[in-house]
Amino acid sequence: MPAVSKGDGMRGLAVFISDIRNCKSKEAEIKRINKELANIRSKFKGDKALDGYSKKKYVCKLLFIFLLGHDIDFGHMEAVNLLSSNKYTEKQIGYLFISVLVNSNSELIRLINNAIKNDLASRNPTFMCLALHCIANVGSREMGEAFAADIPRILVAGDSMDSVKQSAALCLLRLYKASPDLVPMGEWTARVVHLLNDQHMGVVTAAVSLITCLCKKNPDDFKTCISLAVSRLSRIVSSASTDLQDYTYYFVPAPWLSVKLLRLLQCYPPPEDAAVKGRLVECLETVLNKAQEPPKSKKVQHSNAKNAILFETISLIIHYDSEPNLLVRACNQLGQFLQHRETNLRYLALESMCTLASSEFSHEAVKTHIDTVINALKTERDVSVRQRAADLLYAMCDRSNAKQIVSEMLRYLETADYAIREEIVLKVAILAEKYAVDYSWYVDTILNLIRIAGDYVSEEVWYRVLQIVTNRDDVQGYAAKTVFEALQAPACHENMVKVGGYILGEFGNLIAGDPRSSPPVQFSLLHSKFHLCSVATRALLLSTYIKFINLFPETKATIQGVLRAGSQLRNADVELQQRAVEYLTLSSVASTDVLATVLEEMPPFPERESSILAKLKRKKGPGAGSALDDGRRDPSSNDINGGVEPTPSTVSTPSPSADLLGLRAAPPPAAPAAPSGAGNLLVDVFSDGPAPQPSLGPTPEEAFLSELEPPAPESPMALLADPAPAADPGPEDVGPPIPEADELLNKFVCKNNGVLFENQLLQIGVKSEFRQNLGRMYLFYGNKTSVQFQNFSPTVVHPGDLQTQLAVQTKRVAAQVDGGAQVQQVLNIECLRDFLTPPLLSVRFRYGGAPQSLTLKLPVTINKFFQPTEMAAQDFFQRWKQLSLPQQEAQKIFKANHPMDAEVTKAKLLGFGSALLDNVDPNPENFVGAGIIQTKALQVGCLLRLEPNAQAQMYRLTLRTSKEPVSRHLCELLAQQF
Repeated sequence: MPAVSKGDGMRGLAVFISDIRNCKSKEAEIKRINKELANIRSKFKGDKALDGYSKKKYVCKLLFIFLLGHDIDFGHMEAVNLLSSNKYTEKQIGYLFISVLVNSNSELIRLINNAIKNDLASRNPTFMCLALHCIANVGSREMGEAFAADIPRILVAGDSMDSVKQSAALCLLRLYKASPDLVPMGEWTARVVHLLNDQHMGVVTAAVSLITCLCKKNPDDFKTCISLAVSRLSRIVSSASTDLQDYTYYFVPAPWLSVKLLRLLQCYPPPEDAAVKGRLVECLETVLNKAQEPPKSKKVQHSNAKNAILFETISLIIHYDSEPNLLVRACNQLGQFLQHRETNLRYLALESMCTLASSEFSHEAVKTHIDTVINALKTERDVSVRQRAADLLYAMCDRSNAKQIVSEMLRYLETADYAIREEIVLKVAILAEKYAVDYSWYVDTILNLIRIAGDYVSEEVWYRVLQIVTNRDDVQGYAAKTVFEALQAPACHENMVKVGGYILGEFGNLIAGDPRSSPPVQFSLLHSKFHLCSVATRALLLSTYIKFINLFPETKATIQGVLRAGSQLRNADVELQQRAVEYLTLSSVASTDVLATVLEEMPPFPERESSILAKLKRKKGPGAGSALDDGRRDPSSNDINGGVEPTPSTVSTPSPSADLLGLRAAPPPAAPAAPSGAGNLLVDVFSDGPAPQPSLGPTPEEAFLSELEPPAPESPMALLADPAPAADPGPEDVGPPIPEADELLNKFVCKNNGVLFENQLLQIGVKSEFRQNLGRMYLFYGNKTSVQFQNFSPTVVHPGDLQTQLAVQTKRVAAQVDGGAQVQQVLNIECLRDFLTPPLLSVRFRYGGAPQSLTLKLPVTINKFFQPTEMAAQDFFQRWKQLSLPQQEAQKIFKANHPMDAEVTKAKLLGFGSALLDNVDPNPENFVGAGIIQTKALQVGCLLRLEPNAQAQMYRLTLRTSKEPVSRHLCELLAQQF
């Protein structure tokens, strides 16, 4: 680059910068800038004969002003004029201004292209480099179309200087990454490979970057680069630090080029030529040998450069997976890093060993470090390192060490970070099943999982243990005994109740001979958990009770009394109400033989691929390494252990709560023939109409909850993990909500599942779950027609300031929905602070060529983030008095819009989210509740009192919270439910 003469110092620019720095306030700076802009504008307009130096100075000032954050709307033409100058400094400033300020769609691009074309044809290496840098910096498609054919020619031209070749290679790489279709493959591709033999190391480095990118799409065109890359790598590795003085970094010769060459070789399989392969193996051994040598410098830069080459070498050895000696040496080298004081090295060593563990050559070598890895799992302070240690334990597990690894992971699970608990649960479940020889150990392990981390045990896990127990006669009695003992714990997780309910309902007779687990004791134990459970678990327990009537006739009267109770027959939840009615009728009307036939033991499940492993792969993402693959099987493992999962004969795995009676395997009862057509099937699935007459078939609501069963609830932290953010159009881009949007929203204030919207084309179902300030919602879009929806695009819109109050992340949905099909969309929700307006759901698609669109209000209201709170009467009234300011209370007196039923009212208040407090209000007819609204920013305490007047058919609702807007909003929401 030419030296800048003293006259190019641009004193006026230096004075202007000094003035800006001396400004005492922002106003003074703006005033000085405006003065300078006015002066520059007058110079450009008034004096037509400005010399190159003045243009350069003023353009520099404009560039400096732009970099301070001010808009520049003139001076572009003067910068373009500088491109035609023959002085380097003037041309440099012109290109700099264009690279920073000119938009890729500017009208000046054509003029700029002409100037660049002139510089590229000038054969002046300095000017050519400036032009190439500008093309790479702007990188517009129009520039790519103009110069994509010229740059390869410059790159491989014999008379191009080294600096020009280097710039051309990087410029071509930039254009290829931006628009691969613009870079034509031709005869230059064979010639660019030979740049790997260039004498100039900078040219080689740039060429390797370009070839690595190009060969990923066209590997055959660049296959000859393998031998050249090995040759160049060999010369670097075998050289001393003094041989490549200009490219030696802290005693490490050409570290960046070495890393790039190793990455290039990973794009291809091992060399077929024995001589090339031998030379490459020699290089890799040399790198491993140098890693054992004492460092030549104590500075961190030396160790970083040395380790970068070492880890890339190990990656290449793992990629080839064909040299047992190198694989074992790489494993031993990584093992030394496991106890290194540098956290990053420990992390990288664990990550690389995860991949090594999947190789048959190095698996045994990896296993020798098991104690070190277990210690890392226990003692590491960095959660990411602990997670890699858990991954490595999972990868190195086989039949010989399965029990040790599973027990260590279970022990770690008790104190593990919430972010990785679910992943560890999945891994423990997979390992316990895959390597179980004694299935009683497998049952114990899964029950321990539920006891230690029940919230993170997904449905796939406990479904799986039920299926294995059902299929194996030798473990059924042990499972019944173990789960019976587990249920006796004072604090029992709901998943344990589900497993216990299913197993005792099927195999409780195997332990009924012991007085300590007699039928009445089993029933009493299960029923003591009934009132603490969710609706889905209660439904499963009701199915267990009817099974008990078949297994233990002596419990019939007691169970019929429970089913006959008003809380069951008049339950607000249609699922529980229908089960209670049907089971009571079945137990009263059917003979013993009929009961025995209908309620017989579940048949063995057919076998299929494990869904737990699939769930773990989904959680790890598409980039999950081979450590998660099931390719390396233990030779002695059987089919069950190999990961084959039993499943019902239906297409999707139904919930065990729907399967206890085995009704899905039986032919459905006779029913009127439904009209044909794809839409009718969806209408049945999503039906929200009145409940049909009692029958043994599943209700529409049951079909919605079990046939469309989404993945199990995940941990609160995992609810917000790994979502793909969808493009979120602004409120101005979507139409207003449909007229009935408020009415549809009100249906979901006190419930989480149902049909949100339905017309002759589309049906939208909702299933959601909320925990503290986090939530997950599943939206089911059903195409009721026989014609495919095109360009199907559902998006969530945040009106007003809602984006600062509520975070909603969505997963993308397929753009085509076939006729009669449905797609599922997952929404992860986080309440940041209290909000009053719900987000909008905008659905757009094309049906028969015509665009369709609708906007709904998403059923996410502030009460969804209620945390029920139990309080004694004294505490309630004390808190009630503390919230006595007028702005903290909201009250509404209104007429009842529905029949005034105490049980229905209680169910709605519970669905609203608050805890109902008994024996607090002096009037037993009144309802009193308490709860806390959980947001990320703060917690809002809430007390409510609902006073029904049956005689006048009126209600008085009083709400007190610590925030005035929340009180009024909750009062409006709840009042509309009665």
